[in-house]
Amino acid sequence: MALMQCHFFSEALGLSTTMTVILPQNTSTQIGMENRAGSHRHPTLYLLHGLSDDDSIWLRRTSIERYVASMGIAVVMPQVHRSFYTDMEYGGKYWTFISEELPALARSFFPLSDKREDNFVAGLSMGGYGAFKLGLRKPEMFAAAASLSGALDLAGSSLNDGLNREMQMIFGDSPIQGSDNDLLSLLQQLDQSKGPKPKLYQCCGTEDFLYDDNQTFLKACQDTSLDLTYAEGPGAHDWGYWDDKIQDVLNWLPLRKD
Repeated sequence: MALMQCHFFSEALGLSTTMTVILPQNTSTQIGMENRAGSHRHPTLYLLHGLSDDDSIWLRRTSIERYVASMGIAVVMPQVHRSFYTDMEYGGKYWTFISEELPALARSFFPLSDKREDNFVAGLSMGGYGAFKLGLRKPEMFAAAASLSGALDLAGSSLNDGLNREMQMIFGDSPIQGSDNDLLSLLQQLDQSKGPKPKLYQCCGTEDFLYDDNQTFLKACQDTSLDLTYAEGPGAHDWGYWDDKIQDVLNWLPLRKD
């Protein structure tokens, strides 16, 4: 695998930012690693960080580089600060950045596929919210979306109580419920649409403080025709859980066979 941190300027954000990128590489003599890369433009997983983290965190807290080495996929990990992947009321246009600018820039820098069937998104906590938001609002872009311990019910979550002022800076005074930032509303809209629908994967530990939010999303999704794989079991909101479950996500991805 090739690993790089890419520093670049974002027109959407009006500032310089970073993304950490893993690219497939064919090797035959690397000890302890099986590396594979196809001859075409690489399938890509956009892997999103949580509220207190950055674009380096998945690499630092898990073995993601080792896990994807034999899969022949690229992993793009962007930096979005504490934005909830949203065009903030008082702040940067992070939804525009993550949903439009970042994929186009990444493909201009690296040999990444632009085909829907080759593009996937996953994330943890705030990043789980971002992953499902991308999958539900941009189903023409992503074949699959996965949430690990995601903040999936922002309109009804107790999370708002602890981050009240910060959430107001992000979402403003308008209610989240029923808006394009409400995953439960987006589920209904996508279910009623005639366009493509991504496969969804959701997991959450039973000891996680976001477990109830995940149950709310699960029940709402089960009332639709969307293809959801759900997994739960013992686990808290921590990296031991996410390091384990990202491996399940990778095995679940609907990768095309060469």
